[in-house]
Amino acid sequence: MKRLTTAPNIAIATLWADMLSSGGIAASVQRYFASSIAGEIPPDQALPEVWITDDAQFDAAQRLLHELRHPPHRRWVCAGCGEQIDGPFEQCWKCGATMPVTPPQ
Repeated sequence: MKRLTTAPNIAIATLWADMLSSGGIAASVQRYFASSIAGEIPPDQALPEVWITDDAQFDAAQRLLHELRHPPHRRWVCAGCGEQIDGPFEQCWKCGATMPVTPPQ
């Protein structure tokens, strides 16, 4: 096992670990309950950590985590209602239509 990163809170750590696992990289969250003793240990020691099981996948895990933390910024117009969608979203917030396969830039 190898530590990949620390997360600002347990929700983010769990999300990252689940997304890594969905991407084929076995991951787990460590220090799950350490935030409860944050005042008695240094704050950086109380942050949750994301660990990967297979050390050989460390570089791939770093790349995937970077992609998760920095989603692409897109702008597209919904074909269903004409709403302009800005950001990493792949579905229209107004009508629920999905983004076209090749969105216009």
